[in-house]
Amino acid sequence: MSFEYLIDPERGPQWQGVLPGKPVPYVLRRGEGEHAMLFGDLFTVLLSGDETQGQFGIIVSDSPAGDVIPTHSHNGTHETFFVLDGRVRLFFEDAEGVKQSQLLGPGDFGYVPAGFAHAYQIVEDARMMGTLSGGFERFFQHMGQPTDHPTKDQPPFIPDFPRMQAAAQQHDMQFMRDFTWPDA
Repeated sequence: MSFEYLIDPERGPQWQGVLPGKPVPYVLRRGEGEHAMLFGDLFTVLLSGDETQGQFGIIVSDSPAGDVIPTHSHNGTHETFFVLDGRVRLFFEDAEGVKQSQLLGPGDFGYVPAGFAHAYQIVEDARMMGTLSGGFERFFQHMGQPTDHPTKDQPPFIPDFPRMQAAAQQHDMQFMRDFTWPDA
């Protein structure tokens, strides 16, 4: 499935061209980057796989407290969770397959390698920074709605199921519906 702004670049998001799209030095100021709303969360791409020759990307998320983000796994994506503000509960399976639940606060860090089931819940409005395997940072833009506004204080964007399914397929991830977690 293609997304409307990929089909017609003239109607594309206004953030096109914010990042250089190739490995060159650059600076972004506070509030700059490529923004997308997904549900009530604002995801901002600061660095994409295009600038790192596919090695990694960096995002920041501004998220209101709410429900558990559904359990999922990535076949080829490693993911980090660095909490800047707020509190986030990270759910993950450890190397022995034991389900873990850890509450993270400002300055705390979590890592989930490719292939491990995980989920998270924003317990208190939070701002997180994540480093991801190159290319996955685009998932949030593909599943969400591009926006030029650098704040989460805007209408939420609720994607329909075909869009969610297409974004997951495009980024080689699986949602795991019947998974339960301690403390969830």
